[in-house]
Parts: sequence; structure tokens; C-alpha cells
Amino acid sequence: MQWRVLVPIKEAASAKTRLKGATRRLGDHAELVRAIQLDTLSAALGAAESPLVGGVFVVTTQSRTHFAAGIEVLHDPGGDLNAALTAGAHELNQRFPDDGVVAMVADLPSLRGEDLLAVLADAPLAGRAFVRDADGTGTTLLTAAGLGLQPLFGVGSAQRHALSGAVELLATPSVRADVDSAADLRRCLSLGVGPATGRMAASLATPA
Repeated sequence: MQWRVLVPIKEAASAKTRLKGATRRLGDHAELVRAIQLDTLSAALGAAESPLVGGVFVVTTQSRTHFAAGIEVLHDPGGDLNAALTAGAHELNQRFPDDGVVAMVADLPSLRGEDLLAVLADAPLAGRAFVRDADGTGTTLLTAAGLGLQPLFGVGSAQRHALSGAVELLATPSVRADVDSAADLRRCLSLGVGPATGRMAASLATPA
């Protein structure tokens, strides 16, 4: 069995509204969000070099030209994050019925491919599992094998995923460090970030 990595991508200008005060210029917000997305996807592509991963997919309204080679675009039918992931996972289950799906948030600029592989190596080959975010209440990653994804992302999602029967997986900080605020971004910078986010560091409104 392989894992199919599924990442939801929103238009950068409308994503991560809580980060709009994190840059010196308002116009840099979309560029910062896009940089975080690019580094997250780059790490996922790095993991896809392993036979454990069968490919990287984005569910989005954007066109194929926005993404690097090796990333396949799935259509976002509209609705919230969970609706997009449900649709994307359903398509992957239809196309690759013997494989598992791992839904991962798009705001992990510190993510390392080897850390993602370590989590997937521990994920159950039947059932669902999740990784709790650095704050302890959210979710950065959800796996499903042999059944539907049933995503419950959003505020308090870690508890919802646990109550729904998903097993909690341990993970290194790079897999748990998502970005919802300027403080989160500074935490990621202290862990080390990908090159695209790193180039944006000088634009931050507050020092790391």
C-alpha cells in the first residue's frame, strides 16, 4: 500500500487572514501565504521520492500552471476545507482503492520530507489517524486507509478527530508547526523553514 498525499490549497490572497498583520506591507500577505504553501508542497514532493508515497495531489480552484511538476490538481467543488478534502479523498479512493489517503494542511513551512515519511511509516494500514498541531487543539495531518477520510478540520479538530475514532500519531515539530498567526510563523522560523518562506523573513512586521 502507498499513501496519496492530499493538500487543500486556497487562493493566497484570501487565505490565512490572521496573518495579514504579519508583513510590513499589506501587499506582501499573498506572497507570504503562497511561499508557505510552496514550501509545504515541496516537502511533500520530497517525501514522494519514497515508495511509501504514491503521489502528491492538491484540491483547489486554481489551474495546473500554479503548481510544480509532480503535483496533480483535483477540482475543489466549493464549500469549506472539509468539503474540499472529502471530495478529493473520494476521487483518490475511486482511482486508487488499495492505497491510503493522507490529508495535510498547506501551512507547514518547516515540514521536512523525512519527518512526514516517519509519520506515515507509523500510520495504521486500516483505519484513521491524526497528528495534533503544536498548540495541541488543531490537526495538521489525517490519514485514512480502508475507509473514508471523514475530515473534521477546524477549531478544536484534534478532539473531534479523537472522538471520531482516529488514533493519535506522534510527530516531530516540523509536522506539527502550522501557521495561523505571526507568533506561529516566528516559531516556524526558529525551527527552520523552506527557501520560499525564508526569503519572506525580511518582510515580517515583527522580528523572528
